[in-house]
Amino acid sequence: MSDESKKLGNRYVNDLRKLEFAQQQTANAQFGKLPFFIAGLFLIVAGYWGYLNLEVSTENIIILIAASAIGGYMALNIGANDVANNMGPAVGGRVLTIGMAVLIAAVCESAGALLAGGDVVKTVSKGIIDPGSGVDVAAFRNLMLGALLAAALWINLATSLNAPVSTTHSIVGGVLGAGIAGAGFGLVNWPTMSKIAASWVISPVLGGIAAASLLFIIEVKILRVEDRLSAAKKWVPILIGLMASALVAYMAMKGLKKIWKPSGTEIATYATLALLAAWAASVPFIRKRADQLSQSKNDVYKLFHVPLVAGVSLLCFAHGANDVANAVGPLAAIVSTLTSTTVEAKVAVPFWVMLIGASGLALGLFLFGPKLINTVGEKITRLNAPRAYCVALASAVTVLLATTLGLPVSSTHIAIGAIFGVGFLREYMENPNKKRVKPAHRLNTTAKEAFQTTRYNMKRRLVRRRFVVSIAAAWVITVPASASLAAVIFYALQWLTQLAK
Repeated sequence: MSDESKKLGNRYVNDLRKLEFAQQQTANAQFGKLPFFIAGLFLIVAGYWGYLNLEVSTENIIILIAASAIGGYMALNIGANDVANNMGPAVGGRVLTIGMAVLIAAVCESAGALLAGGDVVKTVSKGIIDPGSGVDVAAFRNLMLGALLAAALWINLATSLNAPVSTTHSIVGGVLGAGIAGAGFGLVNWPTMSKIAASWVISPVLGGIAAASLLFIIEVKILRVEDRLSAAKKWVPILIGLMASALVAYMAMKGLKKIWKPSGTEIATYATLALLAAWAASVPFIRKRADQLSQSKNDVYKLFHVPLVAGVSLLCFAHGANDVANAVGPLAAIVSTLTSTTVEAKVAVPFWVMLIGASGLALGLFLFGPKLINTVGEKITRLNAPRAYCVALASAVTVLLATTLGLPVSSTHIAIGAIFGVGFLREYMENPNKKRVKPAHRLNTTAKEAFQTTRYNMKRRLVRRRFVVSIAAAWVITVPASASLAAVIFYALQWLTQLAK
């Protein structure tokens, strides 16, 4: 057997082993109907928890319990769907098992929600509608409840279909649909909606370009040189410094923005100091680690493990701090109307409300997250530690760049776009001479030519195209789907409210 045949065979054996590993990890994390029983019990506890923590009039008890339970349901779905974007690549690259990824993410997500989730949130996500425009208190409660339930149902459906979607866009669609149903099209902030629509294209494209660029540098400077360890000793500390700088700026601008608001100069200073400190600290660490490794690619991959785990952990912390508002924001808005006769643009978040959101995030991740983590980490394209590192770093860098430029982006779309970018770059770099690819249907070919044809055809498809179409379709229909569902739920709640009178 030729060397090329052996390399090709080894590559596909490794692919099968990784797929088997991921499937085994997913199977070990599933326990039949038990997760659904635990989730149902949590929703009952969440509803009762709301009842215990707020004294309301008799006629408002049902809406308080329902809002608390639905807020918990939304948090469960955010944990099940959104966290996969951060942890999936680390699992796909076999840096973490699914069990370890779930444990780390659950701790970091909960910590981010409770420590940096903020004590004040906007009642209406992203300024989609004006809460004071022709909507009375009772209708506003139904509006927010309908938006929350519609968004949760849509995310639940997307998770069951293995489609990572933006939870922020889901709640935005819910608020949009219920708002239009409640007060007409004039209630909607259409310039804001147009920016959100633009993010469907901007986010994945920027994420893909950033991740592909980083991977290209790693391939050219480290993995495709003769002395990989010497190259790694030089370049890996630089990459670690870059990630540290990006994550410090990311935490300052996004992860801690609700409790700490540094100036642009302060952020730049802290990011620069983080870059220098991380680079200086990692130089001796990487040198010592590299001296214990061989020149093989698999050994060089190990140098990315520790910084990758640290990076995805901080991204989970920032995600918990930001996206918990998608669950507790509408719930806090409903709670505020039960203690006040007016509808405010911003409301305080009681600790018991934040606790429902944080607990739901962690529990949803633990019970239902492994399925989508496997999809993100394994089924789109084959990942390893450097590729997963590029996805994590690209996610942070792209969000920072977009925030600085005022561009509307989705962290979910960026992360998935980064994975696609990595996959398509692999296709280009592993099959650069496309003219040599022969049609597979030719009959008058020798055995060697037929083998070469098959080899090139197999190498070209390193990204599963059906996921490109299905995920893109899910992104495009997220807002209209959750909006339509929210409008139906709002009308149903209004009818029930009138019936109760």
